[in-house]
Formats: sequence, structure tokens, C-alpha cells
Amino acid sequence: MDTIGTHSLDFFKTDKHEASRALSRSLKNRFLTLLCIALSLATLVPLVSIVILVLKNGLPLLSRHIFTELPPAAGMAGGGFGNAIIGTLVMVGIGLAIAAPVGILSAIYINEYAPISRLAKTVRLVAKLLTGIPSIICGVFAFAIVVMRTGYFSAYAGGVALAVLMLPTILLTAEQALTGVQSAYREASYGLGATRFQTIIRVVLPDALPAIMTGIMLAVARAAGETAPLIFTALFSQYWANSLSEPTASLSVLIYNFSTVPFPHQIQMAWTASLVLVAFVTAANIIAQTAFSRKH
Repeated sequence: MDTIGTHSLDFFKTDKHEASRALSRSLKNRFLTLLCIALSLATLVPLVSIVILVLKNGLPLLSRHIFTELPPAAGMAGGGFGNAIIGTLVMVGIGLAIAAPVGILSAIYINEYAPISRLAKTVRLVAKLLTGIPSIICGVFAFAIVVMRTGYFSAYAGGVALAVLMLPTILLTAEQALTGVQSAYREASYGLGATRFQTIIRVVLPDALPAIMTGIMLAVARAAGETAPLIFTALFSQYWANSLSEPTASLSVLIYNFSTVPFPHQIQMAWTASLVLVAFVTAANIIAQTAFSRKH
């Protein structure tokens, strides 16, 4: 009987100890969950603050004239920045036309044809190094190879500078997108008699396209807001651009120029330009995600 009583007491103590440990784990789990939620909400504070600040200061001047008129002279009211909007779209488009094919084709080669070759390792290393290079260095590079050779600032030079900025982002995200495609898809395609090229074009790329487009939009978002490369290459212009071979206005440089002058109207126009730039980047991301999302 004493033995049975001792075992019962030990069992009771063990059960009580396990219940205490379970309660402790539950409390820790709840605490860490609440901590993660709080930190996640904290990451939204800068974004929400920026959006509120831009809306508050940029909305008062937002009208159709902003999109159709030229920037006003120093100290003058009225006007817009239609030339800067068009210039931004043109130079980002030139940069994307250069960087997207090169980045995607390079990603296809190093992922599908020679994933473990020395060339592939070198390309990955160089792309990762380029992502950390300051944007002003890309501007100096484009200035040296385009502006100094042609003898004038131009939208072409600005597009080349932005292409250098966009290329590593597009290449690395495209490679990750291709890596994420299941090997079973490739094997099934080969089993049906398709060549490697046919498999890439008809199986791999369609499956990786949403992720590739996300990378492209990230690159566009970064390029659209860059100022230093465009100061070195496209400079700025108060007028409508008649060709791609002359100084061209951009939203980022206009924001920089107008935010540093002592005139209230120009400063407020800089806020409105910031609002337009944020809206452009947001709309581009939403459209890309909607148009290229996977259909389940």
C-alpha cells in the first residue's frame, strides 16, 4: 500500500509539473505572438507616415494642369510638371528596354543551361555586388560612357544609367523565379519529347512569369525614384523634350530642385510631384500583380 501511495504521489507531482510546463509554453507562445504582431505593425508606421505626409502636402495642388503644363519660373505660381512625368516614363522605359531582356536572358542561361559553371558563379557575384553600389556611381558610369562620348546630356544617357540600376535586381529575381519552378515540370516536358528551348519557353517561363514581373516592378520602382544618376546624365529641362538627345526633365530631379528653393509654391509642387511619383509606382505594382498573377 505504501508503494502504491508513493507511485500515486509521484504521478500527481509529474502531472502537475507537466501542466506547469504546458502553461509556461502557452504563455511564452502568446507573448511571442503578440510581440511579432506589434513589430509587424511597427514596420507599417514609416510607410503610413510617409503616405499621410505626401497626401497632406501634395493634394492641394493636384489638378489636371499639373499634368499638362510646364514648371513655373522661380517664385511664380501656377504651372505643372507634365514634361517631368513624360521624361520619367521615357527614361524608365529606355532603361527597362535595355535591362529586362539582358537580365532575363542571363537568368535563363545561368539557371537552365549552366547553373554550376564558373561563368554562372561570376555573374551571380557581380549582380549581387551591383545591388550594393550607390546609384551615383551608376550615374558617373553612364556619364563617362554616354555623355562624354556624345558631348551632351540626354534621355538616352539617363536610360542607360537607370538600366545599370535595374539590371541586377531583374537578373537575381528572375533567377530565383526560375529556380522556384518545380523540376517535375521540366522532366514531364522532356518526357513528352520537347527540347530544352521549348521547355523553357512553354513551361518554365510561363510558370515563373508572375515572380519575374514582381522583380521587374521592384526595379522600376527603384529606378523611377533615383535622382543622382539623372543629374549626371539627363540633367533637367524646363521645356518639353523634342528628342531623346537633349536634356530631359524627370520627377525625381524636379522634386530635388523644387524642394531646395525658398519659394513656397515650388516647395508645394515638389510635394505634389512626390505624390504623383508614389501613385505611379503603386499603380505599376498593382497592375503587374493583377495582370500576371497565377490563375488557380
